[in-house]
Amino acid sequence: MDCKESIGGIKAVWFIPFENVTAITEASGVVTTITKASGKVFYKYQLVKQTSSLTENITASVENGTVFYAQELSIILNKLQANTRNEILLLAKNNLLAVVQDGNDKYWLLGKVNGADLTGGNGATGTAYGDRNGYTLTFTANEPALAPEVSSTIIAGLTA
Repeated sequence: MDCKESIGGIKAVWFIPFENVTAITEASGVVTTITKASGKVFYKYQLVKQTSSLTENITASVENGTVFYAQELSIILNKLQANTRNEILLLAKNNLLAVVQDGNDKYWLLGKVNGADLTGGNGATGTAYGDRNGYTLTFTANEPALAPEVSSTIIAGLTA
């Protein structure tokens, strides 16, 4: 029984522009290959513990006979700085694919069919010395299925 062996949160996220992925192979809900265009890589963000989350909301209309899955990724990047600001500007301009590593070391692919977009967030200095100085970013995707798991065997190849 594994019902009490799970922990929350996310550890890391990898992003790549949607157009830079040429093929994704999935079987039984698990992605086994992600083929990138020549010279393209995913960019990894290591996240601070207990600050970021992934939520998938099932959105269905019985009347219309439709269902889709609203994916929302919220990440925290500590410290306001120019290089992070510049990366955020690039993330905001692109339709993205994201691979998320959860607290249980499982990996999930967001935006597989339609891509994900940076749709909100903020940068803040905080007020008190102990307050966060940094960025909160929200990425959303609307997909025809829940996020597939990504095989851990292909993670090293994302940034190569």
